[in-house]
Amino acid sequence: MTVKRSRSASRVLAVLESIARHQPIGVSTLARELAADKSAVQRAIMTLADSGWIHHAAGAPTRWQLTARILAVAHMGHSGNDLRQRARGTLEALRDECGETVLLTVQDMLGFVVIEAIESRHMLRTVPHIGMAVPVRGSATARAMMPYMTEERQTQLLGSRPEAALLEEFAVTRTRGFSVSDGEVTTGATTIAAPILEVDGRPSAAIAVSAPSGRLTASRHDTIGAMISRAARKLSGRPASN
Repeated sequence: MTVKRSRSASRVLAVLESIARHQPIGVSTLARELAADKSAVQRAIMTLADSGWIHHAAGAPTRWQLTARILAVAHMGHSGNDLRQRARGTLEALRDECGETVLLTVQDMLGFVVIEAIESRHMLRTVPHIGMAVPVRGSATARAMMPYMTEERQTQLLGSRPEAALLEEFAVTRTRGFSVSDGEVTTGATTIAAPILEVDGRPSAAIAVSAPSGRLTASRHDTIGAMISRAARKLSGRPASN
């Protein structure tokens, strides 16, 4: 039997996500952003406010922003995440081996999200935060995980079928075991990533090393990439290979 979806719940979640993207933001602007009825948006806002998810921003006119509750809930979810728990020691060992910031990233419906970050001890370092969205295009994380996805999932993430040049990048990743993004997401920062694979070969996550490009130069890519690939294999159901 098909279960009927709750349109009001979907609206509340859409309002919450829009506030997170644009905070602080007022009701009228939210309604325009969502192309929704203003009174319906107002009801969703009051539901979120009464539950402690959002509150008034300082000043006038009335605008809304997130409370710290979302961070607390996210922390509870992450603290119980088995992969994050299992990976912590491996990520710390990799950080000590390569000297740079190490990230653990997983898929969500529309992209990738950082769920763990072990910071480099260098004074000059890259510091992506937990919860940061990682772009689908141009990122080492996407290039590490997408070669092991179905074409349907690749198309869903990209918004279209992967072009020939991207498929060539995927082939390179599968051959060498890691991917590189050199300044394509953040100017002056380089990231190298390798996939964590399930027993059936599906990518469940990626380990990435991120550093200033001046330190993570092309001459170090193969060495650091090999370190990351070894760490990813420790957490995989099978080696990251064809």
